[in-house]
Amino acid sequence: RPADRPADAPAALTGPLVEGIWTADPSGHVWDGTLWVYPSHDEDTGATADDTGSQYDMRDYHVLSLTSLDGPVVDHGVALAIEDVPWAARQLWAPDAARKGDTYYLFFPAKDHDGVFRIGVATSAHPAGPFVAEPEPIAGAYSIDPAVFTDDDGSSYLVTGGILGGQLQRWRDDRYTGVDAYPALDEPALAPRIARLSDDLLSLAEPTRPLVLVDDTGRPLAARDPNRFFEGAWISKVAGRYVFMYSNGDSHQLVYAIGDSPYGPFTYRGVLLGPVTGWTTHGSIVEWDGVWYLLYHDAETSGRDHLRSVRMAQLDVDDDGSMRIRRS
Repeated sequence: RPADRPADAPAALTGPLVEGIWTADPSGHVWDGTLWVYPSHDEDTGATADDTGSQYDMRDYHVLSLTSLDGPVVDHGVALAIEDVPWAARQLWAPDAARKGDTYYLFFPAKDHDGVFRIGVATSAHPAGPFVAEPEPIAGAYSIDPAVFTDDDGSSYLVTGGILGGQLQRWRDDRYTGVDAYPALDEPALAPRIARLSDDLLSLAEPTRPLVLVDDTGRPLAARDPNRFFEGAWISKVAGRYVFMYSNGDSHQLVYAIGDSPYGPFTYRGVLLGPVTGWTTHGSIVEWDGVWYLLYHDAETSGRDHLRSVRMAQLDVDDDGSMRIRRS
């Protein structure tokens, strides 16, 4: 994780954002000068750990906010619970949020009653909720880790996808097969899916398409490439370029790629955050008062993979969109 901060570093940059609640997978948004953080809420429910992540048995969402780096982080309590989502059975994994007009949207994955991960959406008149879920998941959206990017022209895009427990490998041509099918090592790696959202942000305006990651020669990253996509998609516009951040294939680092369109292709640029304590890594980048920050999580406090804490670090950004964590 980032190097230790100076003793006079702002409180939000020196330790977990909150204590007393386990949080992970943070999505950050600045609305009306306040930084709003939409994490997943880790709990130890006694679920058995396995390769598909059953131990990540999240049952509700809390929303966090802070008005300054030195100020208190407010936990606004339960924003949405699993029992309030008619179609969902379990595992409210990493969410994201969006705003349009006076309405706030919470996008979230959950397993339906057949054990298939779908993507849902809920709305509220307040960024902290409570949110009211739509009665059905978003048609045509699937897997996990929804991330919503709104471009300068007001168009919003939904990116989803996660390998292994996220079930992306069980889908082909937007159809759920129920079979784990991975490409050969020399074939292009599985790619996250992206689609433009409808004007009301409640449905897809088009079928999903693969968001392709390429190397410097323009060749798609192969299934054997350690920097292929694994999970945790995030898109931001930085210095006029589209930046795609994600958790990579084998080492579970936060890495990033740069492109000229939200659809990609995105050219791999490098590592933003090395492996953290714990098996997972997931984050977001956000500009707040002219400064860019990375939100991420680790399991350093608990020492247990499924009991994580959200943290924050400042970024240095170049004119071409390249970025790195500020070390001092």
